[in-house]
Amino acid sequence: MAASSARILEQVRAIIPPLSSKLHKGQAGRIGVVGGSADYTGAPYFSSMSAMLLGADLAHVICEPKAGDVIKTYSPDLIVHRILDESQSVDKVEPLFKDVVSRLHVLVIGPGLGRSDTNQAFGRMALRVAREQGMHVVLDADGLWMVQLDPDVVKGYNKAVLTPNVMEFKRLCDKLGIDQSQGDPKQLCAKVSNALGRVTVLQKGPEDVISNGVESWTVSEEGGLKRCGGQGDVLSGCMGTFLAWGKSYEEGEYTEKQPNVDIPHVSVLAAYGAATITRTASRFAFARKKRAMQASDLLDHVGESYEYHFGEGRGVLEEVKKRTGLL
Repeated sequence: MAASSARILEQVRAIIPPLSSKLHKGQAGRIGVVGGSADYTGAPYFSSMSAMLLGADLAHVICEPKAGDVIKTYSPDLIVHRILDESQSVDKVEPLFKDVVSRLHVLVIGPGLGRSDTNQAFGRMALRVAREQGMHVVLDADGLWMVQLDPDVVKGYNKAVLTPNVMEFKRLCDKLGIDQSQGDPKQLCAKVSNALGRVTVLQKGPEDVISNGVESWTVSEEGGLKRCGGQGDVLSGCMGTFLAWGKSYEEGEYTEKQPNVDIPHVSVLAAYGAATITRTASRFAFARKKRAMQASDLLDHVGESYEYHFGEGRGVLEEVKKRTGLL
């Protein structure tokens, strides 16, 4: 690990809540995932479960009714709200949505949401409510499709984090009139951030690039060699947890920690932490499963990856070495 990476991870570590009996349920993160449709139930599950496995206390999935029926069977640990009913208008769903959101720290919008006009309208409603309430928000997958169609929905909201893959980043650049043939990846990422009013952008690729328009960081942590679907959903859930931790840290909720005014904006730290954990989990999962690796295998290694980089326990690294045979 490069020294610069080590220094950034120490800054990330500062926003992580202590393991303490003085904290009550919910202080370590209440995450809402807005997604899940008739065709896609895995994505919101991967996102919400990765948030929990990283260390969030509670994860809520806010989804379409039939998707919710399926997602409820995946895990009893998730709280599922089946309120994004396509037979209902946005005006009728919004009060129900606001009631759920009032309990949460962070929204992750997009995993499995779908691109139908109705579901995209629900996504825009979710982002508008988040902006009204000053919530941190992650936009991924079909949430990014919403931004590609209308960048104004997120423009100027610096509590938003966008997580585009290669094709999603290209579409954003095209929409914003940014020439991708010029400049290195850090410069391009910063240009997209600035064009959207200084939102944080995590550009996924061989190396992940993060920028809020002022600071630009590269995450070069080694990942696995298989790019199966669902890894981005794991990233979005981890991002949600780090953002929730950052919000609570900034507000001084941790009884054993006081905020450090010199820490950079928490969205950049959250993006760096989430990318590092996801890439590490992918590496660990690939070491065991090789070409058979699936996104569900990453879930088995999210907690292990946290312990590897930030763990409070002892002997964890040796256990990781033993189990993966890689490190």
